[in-house]
Amino acid sequence: MKALYRILERARQTPKRIVLCEGEDIRIIHAAIKAAEDGIAHIILVGERDKIKSLSIQHELNLQLVEVIDPADSPLTGDLQKVLYMLRGEKGMTREEAETAVYVPLCFANLLVREGYADGSVAGAVYTTADVVRTAIQIIGIASEFRIVSSFFLMMLCKPFHKMKGGMIFSDCGLVIEPNAYQLAEIAMSAADSAEALLNEEARVAMLSFSTGGSAAHENVDKVVQAARNVKAQRPELAIDEDVQLDAAIVAEISERKLPYSKVRGNANVLIFPDLEAGNIGYKLAERIGGAEAIGPLLQGLAKPANDLSRGCSVEDIYNVIAVTSVQAQRLSGAPDN
Repeated sequence: MKALYRILERARQTPKRIVLCEGEDIRIIHAAIKAAEDGIAHIILVGERDKIKSLSIQHELNLQLVEVIDPADSPLTGDLQKVLYMLRGEKGMTREEAETAVYVPLCFANLLVREGYADGSVAGAVYTTADVVRTAIQIIGIASEFRIVSSFFLMMLCKPFHKMKGGMIFSDCGLVIEPNAYQLAEIAMSAADSAEALLNEEARVAMLSFSTGGSAAHENVDKVVQAARNVKAQRPELAIDEDVQLDAAIVAEISERKLPYSKVRGNANVLIFPDLEAGNIGYKLAERIGGAEAIGPLLQGLAKPANDLSRGCSVEDIYNVIAVTSVQAQRLSGAPDN
């Protein structure tokens, strides 16, 4: 788990303010306290103060290192109501609706991130993915260089039987169902940024297909090739292979035979799947048969970090996503990589 340990260590070096808006879920409280005690983030819990305190007392947990904010009595609520109305008023939200919506913890937490009171948010233990993603897009917004938000899994290959060692980025495995060539290019660039932020190494991107170097002719191959060429036009320094089969993407000997002019040379650390169906199957095969640990789905392409959790998440899952979010926030704030 060296790749994950490095992420945890980097999170400790410059811990960021991470807000969790499901403070009335005991898993969230456990993970928040552990993250605060281990120093990977400064934690803000949003929710009904009395319920959070009651749960912590019931489970003998100490909230001393965690900041608890209740929208019902926070001095920030009034200003955040004005911000939300300014953001959403032109989309049809009334002033009264904005005033009410801010009391929803998910909305309040994302406003904290937007306004700089927090550096990133984590949600999804209770809220649905649709709610988490929609609220993040509406309030935090999409990064200026992108037009879509996508997702990725951080795949850890650290067990003794893994021939490949370390971390990899798989994208998009959880959000964009059928991207066109332009969207697929954005997914690839976002995923390359995710690799450089979290793996602390240069991205090496493989645009996966059933074709390698034009070995098959099909419109699905054309989409992957066009996406790769769009990336090359915008980021000529990025190591990226166009249509490439999985074996040629990750096995140097096969890459040398099938794609001798490869930039990645069978050493990809970013795998871009042509659609969500392939991505979902791919990460689950790697996890269930290949024994990789999957952290995510995580979000990319937002102006500031906001990550989703599975509603079946464990305390460890939440803790790891807090660490990832903290490191993402470091990169956005210009904190030095280590």
